[in-house]
Amino acid sequence: MRNTLRLLVAVAIAATALSPVTAQASSDSTRSARMDHANVMRILYSTPMDRFVAMARAGDPWLDWSTDFCSAPLVGTTGRSFDFHDACRRHDFAYRNLRLLETRYGSGGTYWNTSTRRRADELFLTDMKAHCARRPWFEAPMCRGWADTFYRAVRIFGGP
Repeated sequence: MRNTLRLLVAVAIAATALSPVTAQASSDSTRSARMDHANVMRILYSTPMDRFVAMARAGDPWLDWSTDFCSAPLVGTTGRSFDFHDACRRHDFAYRNLRLLETRYGSGGTYWNTSTRRRADELFLTDMKAHCARRPWFEAPMCRGWADTFYRAVRIFGGP
């Protein structure tokens, strides 16, 4: 009888441990500031743009994938010589998720500060210039000019 009870308890524990509901709760409870920060940094700085765009489309409810494509009402994110939608999407991801990390785990500028903002803005410029490099030779100079303009705008108005 004693061995039967032990076996039932062992089976119940194993079944509970393997259930999808428990696995989800377990993964949420094992989240940490360090892991989330590493994930956001990997997505921002180690993920190629095409993969980033696919990830953004798929989403992840733990992160903020929303975008307004650079808040550019006058010019927009596209023009005759440029299309900065993807660069804007990644830049919005950087701002929103670094601020989100600060809200969840920060203690006064741990994740969102002038240094992390500058790095995100520099990535934005790099992404825009990478796009410009793929434009026809006669559009590339104007594209780079727009990239510099967008970069200066976010440096001036992007806060903190």
